[in-house]
Amino acid sequence: MNAASGLRFFPSADGDLAYLDTGSGDLVVLLHAGYVDHRFWDDQIPALAAEHRVIVPDIRGHGSSANATAPFRWADDLAGLLRHLDAGPAVLVGLSMGGLIATDTVLEYPELVRAVVTCGAATGDFQYTDSWHREIQAEYARTLGAGDIEGWLRAYVRGIHGQHRTADDIDQDILRRLREMAVHTISKHEPGEKDWHVRVTDSWTRLPKIDVPVLALNGSLEPADMTDAAERLAGTVRDGRARIIDGVGHYPNLEQPEVFNEILLDFLRSL
Repeated sequence: MNAASGLRFFPSADGDLAYLDTGSGDLVVLLHAGYVDHRFWDDQIPALAAEHRVIVPDIRGHGSSANATAPFRWADDLAGLLRHLDAGPAVLVGLSMGGLIATDTVLEYPELVRAVVTCGAATGDFQYTDSWHREIQAEYARTLGAGDIEGWLRAYVRGIHGQHRTADDIDQDILRRLREMAVHTISKHEPGEKDWHVRVTDSWTRLPKIDVPVLALNGSLEPADMTDAAERLAGTVRDGRARIIDGVGHYPNLEQPEVFNEILLDFLRSL
């Protein structure tokens, strides 16, 4: 255990994976967005840990977790951690990449999942189609391939504020926190490094099999592609609901933490 950060480490088959484990009660797992780490949830952990056991992993290749050296799936890593801890079933709460991990895991390991909350995500088969997001994704690939971290950060910040705002519209402390985490994660990797992640596919057709409650929670400034996909997710599973937080973009847990926490806690109490 890392005494300074409270992190523990799970010795997976491909390196140590870091996680935070705090609180007691019914289990909630918080799954962070891409490029950041468990600190992404700092505004949620105390509120949740007052009533729940909260596990917050650093996803493989992020934060203090090992990089991949062989093919892997997010769902397999999470299932391995929960079984290592003899924990679950869990409520999985994921944002962006973390939301994909949540839906991947409920599809692949339904026995480990009690409920799902997705934010800024639907399933692994979702793809943005608008030109703005496609441009951002192309810039990510170009700058990472060139080892241009400053260029990558400029593109990353654009994704934080979204198409219809600027960086000046975002609390500067949020930008600082996200940049700090992202630089830490990006610095763990080499330009042109092989991506070992194996996607879970055919998710849309499998959604009707999901029989646990699902909440799709998104900011009102998400693009129509995203909110439409979230509504499709909520409308296809057996027990789905969709909620919108007004005036926020891709990171509602950071922009409106009190509202986000209230909605999340109400959902947990309904289970």
